[in-house]
Amino acid sequence: MDGSCKTRYPLLLIHGAGFRDLKWPVYWGRIPGALEKRGAVIFYGNQDCWGSTETNAAAIKGRIAEILTETGRDKVNIIAHSKGGLEARMAASALGCGPWIASITTVCTPHRGSRTLDRLFRAAKPVFGAAAFAVDNWIRLVGDKKPDFLRLCEDLTTTAMEGFNEANPDVSGVWYQSFACVMKHPLSDINLSTANFILNRLEGPNDGLVSAESALWGADAHVLRGRGFRGLSHLDAIDLRRSPLSRRKGEGVGDICEFYLDVVRDLKDRGF
Repeated sequence: MDGSCKTRYPLLLIHGAGFRDLKWPVYWGRIPGALEKRGAVIFYGNQDCWGSTETNAAAIKGRIAEILTETGRDKVNIIAHSKGGLEARMAASALGCGPWIASITTVCTPHRGSRTLDRLFRAAKPVFGAAAFAVDNWIRLVGDKKPDFLRLCEDLTTTAMEGFNEANPDVSGVWYQSFACVMKHPLSDINLSTANFILNRLEGPNDGLVSAESALWGADAHVLRGRGFRGLSHLDAIDLRRSPLSRRKGEGVGDICEFYLDVVRDLKDRGF
């Protein structure tokens, strides 16, 4: 077996909003299999899909404790997508899990919130309230324990995120890195074409949901760009297509699995 991804500490993959950790379909596509084939030990967050940042962070804290008990290790490496990165940061900081975490890698996480969401709230907050009622009641039927769609959306406004960042500074002893993804144009991902078009005008380059400006956090912050026609969307970052993004040679990400393999190999090289 190729042990290039056999890190000192197990990996905890934390999903974003709107999805759950299910055996099928796997939120992370081919990525876990590629990592495990190379020696990685992987666990999942199993938090609510529409829970608030606060309630999901508490669930992540409990999950970390379970993983440490099961593995006998004293820390985990966290790789988190989208809002999951905020939950990881809160667990590490405000909830005191920093001593149990070696590293936090965030991908497409809205660390500074969304100016587009600010405008939508100002223009149509009653619509969010009605949607929240419907979403919360439906999602309880499929397993969410504490869904709170309205609170989730409010948590991602720029004002709320300013308060969040003040309350959840990076923890000394935890290594943080962040990655933003950028679509080349609205047709890069038809699922996010309208959102990408709007965000381009309001917030600049983005992945169809999160601007690059918002996703970059800390000194080790990087913008990922894909090869070829598509670029990289918010959904490409979790291998929604289940196939390479581009078979062209050259600069940029051609297969998202290779990106995650490189991330985990680097964690191993750093002693994590």
